Amino acid sequence: MTAINAPQDKYNAVWIIFFILGLGTLLPWNFFMTATMYFTSRLKDPPTPLFTNVTANSSMEGVDTRNVLESKFNNVMTLCAMVPLLIFTCLNSFIHQRIPQKLRISGSLTVILVVFLLTAVFVKVDMAPMTFFTVTMIKIICINSFGAILQGSLFGLAGMLPASYTTPIMSGQGLAGAFAAFSMICALASGSALQDSAFGYFITACVVIFLAIMSYLALPRMEFFQYYTESNRSRPSDDDEENKMDFLKNESPAEKRPVVSLMEDEAKPSVSVVNIFKQIWVMALSVCFIFTVTIGTFPAVTVEVMSTVANGGGWDKYFIPVSCFLLFNVMDWAGRSLTAVCMWPGKDSLWLPVLVALRVVFIPLFMLCNVQPRNYLPVLFSHDAWYIIFMIFFSFSNGYLASLCMCFGPKKVPPHEAETAGAIMAFFLSLGLALGAAISFAFRAMI
Repeated sequence: MTAINAPQDKYNAVWIIFFILGLGTLLPWNFFMTATMYFTSRLKDPPTPLFTNVTANSSMEGVDTRNVLESKFNNVMTLCAMVPLLIFTCLNSFIHQRIPQKLRISGSLTVILVVFLLTAVFVKVDMAPMTFFTVTMIKIICINSFGAILQGSLFGLAGMLPASYTTPIMSGQGLAGAFAAFSMICALASGSALQDSAFGYFITACVVIFLAIMSYLALPRMEFFQYYTESNRSRPSDDDEENKMDFLKNESPAEKRPVVSLMEDEAKPSVSVVNIFKQIWVMALSVCFIFTVTIGTFPAVTVEVMSTVANGGGWDKYFIPVSCFLLFNVMDWAGRSLTAVCMWPGKDSLWLPVLVALRVVFIPLFMLCNVQPRNYLPVLFSHDAWYIIFMIFFSFSNGYLASLCMCFGPKKVPPHEAETAGAIMAFFLSLGLALGAAISFAFRAMI
């Protein structure tokens, strides 16, 4: 069985399935972030009825009229998201060999679907602010815990296929953010009631997650997928098998047993997480650094930039939703998708870690934009155009370089170790997210 004889991915069906699964991994969390205004409105008494009112209240500079639950919601939400994400991604790196892949992926998607169905139902249920706050945090913990297992398992699964099949996962994740940002802009433009908009958010997420479950169930039936999964299980290679069978034919029956035992050991080689990390540590630390810089800056610093362009058409209202959230997610998606046709620099090139390290320049660039309020640093890039240019390169490099690292990581190890390598890469991705969230407070305080 060789790559030359590998079947074709008819109609790109496997590629599309991995894209949908990638969409399903980040869409839940993006929809929760998009609906932040809905959640904080439920912490008021009475709830704020319109998006426009929430926007007006949250934009009052220097005046904080929020109660304790409202003011602490975003910080607690981030904590409840990043800590379980990191812990369960780490656990998945070790337990994935003990729990069947099908159970990890389909089970995680099912739990996330149930959580979103409950969230949609709770939109219509009155709750006391503290009860609603507690229930929401429990749901966030559940989504990110099972989301971590799902993401790690999915990257491990893609590691068994050609390197280009990690790209649809990254691209699908990028689309999840763009879709959520676009939904937020539409909600702002429509002025719909918060509860109606939130209900639509969560039902839409349920539909996408259900589609992801159906897609995953169809995956094992694909001939292309079957070929590569069976190839990874059959170790040693077919050529080695043929040579050993010829060798066995020349052996006496008494001599065959030890050789058969040796073949069984080679067919199931031991997998060492430490040894795998020694082979992929450059890619692992690179993807960790990429997301540390990204999350450390976006959105903690970038969301605080104020427009300096006088415009009577309401540009101030849409500046952050469009220039920050939508632009970031669209360009991030473009960067992730580009790796489907271009994978430069190569997995062994020194240029890749160099380009990753150079992204640190975006931290001071955004700090020197018109971030308000500020106490220490001057504003050197006051015009909106500077902010937009920085955001384009910042988000595109995030998507492209992160996708390259996630594609190359599993390909730096033997095929039978690819799934474990993918899980390790997913752990370091989550570690970067957690580190970025932690240092974002320091970056904001420095301004």
